[in-house]
Amino acid sequence: MADHKTPQAARLLVDCLAAQGCDRIFTVPGESFLPVLDALVDVPQINVTTCRQEGGAAFMACADGAMNAAGSGRPGVAFVTRGPGATNASIGVHVAMQDSQPMILFIGDVGRDMRDREGFQEIDFPAFFAPISKWSARIDRADRIPEYIARAYATAISGRPGPVVLALPEDMLYDATEALPRAAVTRPAQAPCPDAMQAMMALIGDAAAPLAIIGGAGWNTKSREYFQLFAERLGLPVATAFRRQDAISPSSPVYAGNLGYGPNPKLVERVKAADLLLVVGARLGEATTDSYRIPPLEDKERTLIHVHPDPAEIGSVYPADLSICASMDEFAESAALWAGEDPLPFDAGAQAHQEWAEWATATPSDTYPLDLAACVQFMRDTLPADTIICNGAGNFAGWWHRYWRYEGYPSQLAPTCGAMGYGVPAAVAAAQRFPERTVVAVAGDGDFLMNGQELASAAQAGCDLLAIVVDNSGYGTIRMHQEREFPERISATHLVNPDFAAFAASFGAWSATAATTGEFEDALIEAKGRKGLRLIHAKIDIEQLAASGATVSGLRAKA
Repeated sequence: MADHKTPQAARLLVDCLAAQGCDRIFTVPGESFLPVLDALVDVPQINVTTCRQEGGAAFMACADGAMNAAGSGRPGVAFVTRGPGATNASIGVHVAMQDSQPMILFIGDVGRDMRDREGFQEIDFPAFFAPISKWSARIDRADRIPEYIARAYATAISGRPGPVVLALPEDMLYDATEALPRAAVTRPAQAPCPDAMQAMMALIGDAAAPLAIIGGAGWNTKSREYFQLFAERLGLPVATAFRRQDAISPSSPVYAGNLGYGPNPKLVERVKAADLLLVVGARLGEATTDSYRIPPLEDKERTLIHVHPDPAEIGSVYPADLSICASMDEFAESAALWAGEDPLPFDAGAQAHQEWAEWATATPSDTYPLDLAACVQFMRDTLPADTIICNGAGNFAGWWHRYWRYEGYPSQLAPTCGAMGYGVPAAVAAAQRFPERTVVAVAGDGDFLMNGQELASAAQAGCDLLAIVVDNSGYGTIRMHQEREFPERISATHLVNPDFAAFAASFGAWSATAATTGEFEDALIEAKGRKGLRLIHAKIDIEQLAASGATVSGLRAKA
């Protein structure tokens, strides 16, 4: 319409997002932010992905922020409506917080004159999201939109990255304003203290069995390149924190494998035997440390150097002998220079790498008709080395954690907080962020059905991705725990599933069903030769997960 005018506040909001470098929004539309949807029509540089459930939209934004963190550092962005929409989206905020990923969630809110009456779908969003976000607030005045948007970006990307939540009263979006967008904010460059670097090198030089644990807050391409150079110059064994396996190239001669659930027992022994741990970016969370036991919280025999971009994180759980607060890339570049000046070669790096290579190579087995280890090995031989693997939670993921090589960066999108339903939405985000790369969503049957509806979003967006559904007709991880705690008393863990291949076909996807290793290999070759949405329904026996739980999931049996 020739006389159409987008409400000024909403237009300002969208212009502020564009000024901050936002190029993609994930949303389930709601009437509470209609003016924003209207303003987006005139800003084509911001791509809008329409999702089918707010949890899926928030997962996509979280994954997008994780991928952006590797390069541009811009947060992922999602828009949802109040009440049910916001509570559905809260799972993505929780993941972004525990995973230290930059994300901004905008919520359409009740009008200002309706507040505090428990109106339709009303929730106090700043209070609701405060425990699981870096900052949560409400924009009550249109003139302050530029201030709030700039602060949201600065908060999301600075220090330990994380989620920000902003509520938008729907009547505020119609207000008149003459305010202008602020310039794009950038992540502060935090260089490490030279004295601290000198102290670090001295401590490493005095160590007999040092080990690094890396990956986490603020890790990016530059961090990966320079820290790998630093570690290789020293021959320092490098382990990655839980689900941070792409933090270093697996082909590096010092890569020692991953910690978390299902680590190489020899790597665990290396951590126990280390007299110095250099922890860079990682929080040393429960999964990485096997419930804060490896390494133990209190250990006078081991030196801990903790490098992290957020001073509030250092010393919050593990006491550090040397604390270095710095950006990951600035620290890594500085470390590479220090290592080059006075090399301190260790031979443990090559030994640790060989131990990992042996552990991470599958041995063919005919115990089960469809051998997941062999299937992952075949995937490695068939798909590009920089394939992006996206998964949620479940024992099924253990096979990829052990046998897949996360060679590209970023190439591992997996929630460290263990949220189910993450894989498919993350793959939708990855397929749009990196359309030139192969994207694979790996999901268990229970995991897949938590957000399988986002195949519709993938189809609508024209995504090129492959989904692999590992179907054992049960919640395999919980069944494993159940068998350990209450043997032969199965309750609530059996699942009656649909035909996943037919389900995918209903969205226009190519699909196939595989019940043997050979059928899986044939299906993968067929899928590789196609474009668009594809799905392989891999059927396995429930006992394959339960029987392999001790080695695949790594979850300890209670004494």
